[in-house]
Amino acid sequence: MAGICELLPGFLCKFPAFSDASVRGARKVIDDGFKGLVREYVNLIDAMVQPLQWFLNYLERLFVSSPWPIILIIMVAIVYFGSRNMKITIGTALSMFAIGLLGLWNDTMVTLAMVTVCTMIAIVVGIPIGILMARSDRVQGIINPILDVMQTMPSFVYLIPVVMIFGIGKVPGLIAVVIYAVPPMIRLTNLGIRLVDKEVLEAADAFGSSGWQKLKNVQMPLALPTIMAGINQTIMMSLAMVVVASMVGVGGLGKNVLQAINNQFFTVGFLNGFALVAIAIIFDRTSQAYGKRLQKHSEVIHG
Repeated sequence: MAGICELLPGFLCKFPAFSDASVRGARKVIDDGFKGLVREYVNLIDAMVQPLQWFLNYLERLFVSSPWPIILIIMVAIVYFGSRNMKITIGTALSMFAIGLLGLWNDTMVTLAMVTVCTMIAIVVGIPIGILMARSDRVQGIINPILDVMQTMPSFVYLIPVVMIFGIGKVPGLIAVVIYAVPPMIRLTNLGIRLVDKEVLEAADAFGSSGWQKLKNVQMPLALPTIMAGINQTIMMSLAMVVVASMVGVGGLGKNVLQAINNQFFTVGFLNGFALVAIAIIFDRTSQAYGKRLQKHSEVIHG
């Protein structure tokens, strides 16, 4: 290969890159400008995220301080009424008992609080954006590349701007998790609404339905199974991101896994990983079963 380069002009064998000095200068200008902007609006940023901090702390205290039998009964009841499947319900009860026996109950409750808040935020943010994308091809064309970047960017990269803006703590980790987990919610909401049968929409138009009435009474109910799939994927991605978010101060099972990695504690990492997997399977099976029930209900209505 060196012989070929000797026969060719130099610029063909060495890519003409910017000089190191110019790259460093540009990086310094951007980083200093970003830091200055954050310092100028730090009080406003703190005021905006304060309610989020309060809600997350309240939910964590509620989950951790409540008697474990009450939490277990509520969780099993939610799983049963969501799935209507005794195998999933019994599996949930046994898994949560195993987590408690291993001494991971409190950390699991902290992780559940984090995932619950992240999922709620993703739903509140993702569904309206998905609806806007479904109603406008231009909006879809603008948002799709942004979602592509959000889904392909390495998860560690999200932590850099979030920590620069919000510092170290639970809220920065929560925001990073939401950024990572919200794209499926947006995409599947958009997809579900776009897949609604055109003949059904034409029938709604024939009855004089307004745009809001069509959305509320026709499109959203019919798109609900697909939206539930989006919620399922959001929960799974939130749980996957919890370990990474523990690097910026998020507690729970993710923090234990990170400490196990740093100290090479195989057993600790395996047990906390088991707890994360158990929670993921519980959420996955329950939301999938609920989504299938919604799908069957929708098919019966249109049958």
